[in-house]
Amino acid sequence: MNMRWKPSVTVAAIIERDGKFLLVEEMTTDGLMLNNPAGHLDPGESPLEGCAREALEETTYLFRPTQLVGVYLSRLQRPMPDSTEIEDITYLRFAFCGQLGEVQAGCQLDTGIVRTLWLSPEEIRSSTARHRSPLLLRCMEDYLRGQRFPAQLVFTDPSVQLLQN
Repeated sequence: MNMRWKPSVTVAAIIERDGKFLLVEEMTTDGLMLNNPAGHLDPGESPLEGCAREALEETTYLFRPTQLVGVYLSRLQRPMPDSTEIEDITYLRFAFCGQLGEVQAGCQLDTGIVRTLWLSPEEIRSSTARHRSPLLLRCMEDYLRGQRFPAQLVFTDPSVQLLQN
C-alpha cells in the first residue's frame, strides 16, 4: 500500500512582555501541561490567520503576528489510550512573534485551557517535564536569540481561501 505521509500543521504564538512569556496551561491526556498558545491550522486560513485565531481562542488576547520565529518539525509517539496501537504524529509548526493587543471582553478560554500564565525564561526552562511540546522551549530560546524572519516568508496562495469546509 502506498500511503502519503502528511504532517499535522500547527501554528504557535511566541508572546513576550516585560521579560515574561504568555503560556497556556491545558488539560491533556498526559495531565496538566504548559504550551505556547498554539493549535492546528484550519482549512482555508493562512498560517498568520491561524496563529492570530489560536492566540485569541487560547488566551482571549488579540495578537497580530508580525515576524516568523521559525519553522519546526517534531514527532510524537506514544501508546494510544485503551489500545495496543501506537499514536505516531509528526508536527510541522510555524511559530510567530508579534504585537499583543487587549483581552477581548466576553471571550472564553478554549476547551481544555485551564488558564494563562506569564512565566520567565527561567521558570519555563525549569518546567520542561510539564511542556506539552518540546518545541515550547526551542521556540522561546530562538526568540531570545533574536531569531526573526519577515512574516512574508510564509506565502499563502489565494486558492487556500477558496477551500470549502
